[in-house]
Amino acid sequence: MNRTTAPRLRTLLLLLLAVTGALLAGASPASAHAALTGSDPAQGVVARTAPSQVSLTFSEKVAMSDGSVRVLDPRGKPVQTGSPVGVSGTTYAVKLKSGLAKGTYTVTYQVVSADSHPVAGAYTFSVGAPSRTVVTGTAPVAGGGVVGGLYAFGRYVSYAGFIVLAGGAAFVLACWQRGAGVRAVQRLVVGGWIALTAATLWLLLLRGSYTTTGSFADVFDLDLLGQVLQTKTGAALVSRLLLLAAAALFVAVLFGTYTRREDATEKRDLTFGLAVGGVVVAAGLATSWAMAEHASTGLQPGLAMPVDVVHLLAVAAWLGGLTALLTALYRAPAEQPVEAAAVRRFSRLAFGSVLALVATGAYQSWRQLGSWSAFTETRYGQLLLAKIALVAVLVGIAGLSRRWTGRLTDRSTDAGRARADRVPAATTPGGGGAGGDAGDPGDAGRAAQLARQRAAVDAARQKRLRDADENRFGLRRSVLAEAGVALVLLAVTTALTQTEPGRTEQEAEAAASSPAGSGTSAASGALTLDMPFDTGGTDGKGVVRVGLDPARVGGNEMHVYVQRPNGRAFDVPEVKVSFTLEAQKIGPLPVNPDHITTGHWSANGVQLPVAGDWKVAVTVRTSDIDQATVSKNAQIG
Repeated sequence: MNRTTAPRLRTLLLLLLAVTGALLAGASPASAHAALTGSDPAQGVVARTAPSQVSLTFSEKVAMSDGSVRVLDPRGKPVQTGSPVGVSGTTYAVKLKSGLAKGTYTVTYQVVSADSHPVAGAYTFSVGAPSRTVVTGTAPVAGGGVVGGLYAFGRYVSYAGFIVLAGGAAFVLACWQRGAGVRAVQRLVVGGWIALTAATLWLLLLRGSYTTTGSFADVFDLDLLGQVLQTKTGAALVSRLLLLAAAALFVAVLFGTYTRREDATEKRDLTFGLAVGGVVVAAGLATSWAMAEHASTGLQPGLAMPVDVVHLLAVAAWLGGLTALLTALYRAPAEQPVEAAAVRRFSRLAFGSVLALVATGAYQSWRQLGSWSAFTETRYGQLLLAKIALVAVLVGIAGLSRRWTGRLTDRSTDAGRARADRVPAATTPGGGGAGGDAGDPGDAGRAAQLARQRAAVDAARQKRLRDADENRFGLRRSVLAEAGVALVLLAVTTALTQTEPGRTEQEAEAAASSPAGSGTSAASGALTLDMPFDTGGTDGKGVVRVGLDPARVGGNEMHVYVQRPNGRAFDVPEVKVSFTLEAQKIGPLPVNPDHITTGHWSANGVQLPVAGDWKVAVTVRTSDIDQATVSKNAQIG
């Protein structure tokens, strides 16, 4: 690492810590993914009379379709009528049939949040008295399954295509203008355009099924496609396709007219025009993501969207330029090697991009997390920590690359070429050179064999020329390592864009564990206790809700509901409950409830002998070895 690199890296690290700390210290509530924050009837309630409608309240406005909310009776038949409608703000309701029978009803919802991601879940309530239900696996499959996996892969390819297209073109214009005439670099940038275009079309086709049925058979449903085109995400994808048409013209000029220009003044003017046009097209493509995803919702969208655009452009300049440099180092002809000056220019461009990533990334982290605890307590925070670690590794490897760059000189390359030229040329298996007699002109097989031999000899010569300079060889190895880490980093970043932000997850958990329900329900007289738990293992967090009716001395009916932090039913392997009246040294009285449906257990005839302040303890087991016991006191009788 040269003398100026270490201070720069130290400054970069200090800036990251300072900005992140300042932003997180001033965090305030906000949301991105929608989360269910309330319902009527509520989860687990036993209503005395049948409700006329079911209403759901989300943390933000959501998009609904005809089948977004379904209410199923104990036999699994739908009892809702009409389509869900907005009641007020972020609350939506669907009407129910009259004369509903007693029993347990299941509510499923499947909506699209303002940041384009599908949000689905389910819960149960009862009328008169709980009952068994045939409804199982009630959570809709939108956003998951085969279609969900294909959609995630399409997003990865689209990000990769954009990075290669924008970053590769930036590398040519800003760092190595001679590279516009190198066939390998041309193929790389054109490949980025093809990948981004194909992935955008694929996402447009998948979008309808991804947010509704989750069925691959619906990918080519024209009605669904028509609905997608009317959404914000559909408009963003169509805008991206239109911008890609402009990008195709840019690529054609860059690798066509630009490479043929020889007049210095004309080439300088064309370089300026291509640079301006390229920045406009690249910013437009980046905006097609910002306008439809996390940046477009929640806190400060007017600032978050341009910050997101800058973030994507910085990623493309760094990682896309890195890919172009790697291609040039490995595939450029020996007669057109990438100059040391071009490598140094890219080093400066990459360092500026990293500075931009630090500033914009810190702001984005604050928006999506909001607290230090979200780094470790939410999946989004954990993925973000992995991303930060990968960026740190990437910066470290980049430091090694800068060291090799500092040792490069164009004269050493020329000397290396001279040394390589002194290496004896390879010969054909027959003992002659690659340019030997092709034999009988009519012998097509012999001619083809000699052509392959010539190509092999030429490839070996090109490799010797590239490897002759040990500094250039070291640079190639370090840049290859950078590219490998960058591939993993891109996968983590793609996962982040599809993950519920830490803010929203913690808000949903807080709503689920709110003590608001820890009292007597006016509708049913049942006592409801909410208790958050953490078994310490993978996927070990959630909320357990215990309902006791009528919560008095004698026989009681008990229902236990287990939810994930996002409000979805959590089908854990085992739940146990016990009651202890410590003041009179009674108990613990164990209860083993029966499993009714996903996330729901119940027990009849739970006998409590005397009135008092009872401790209700619940043991939740989430795996063979991970379990936790949580408790609350409640006045019973």
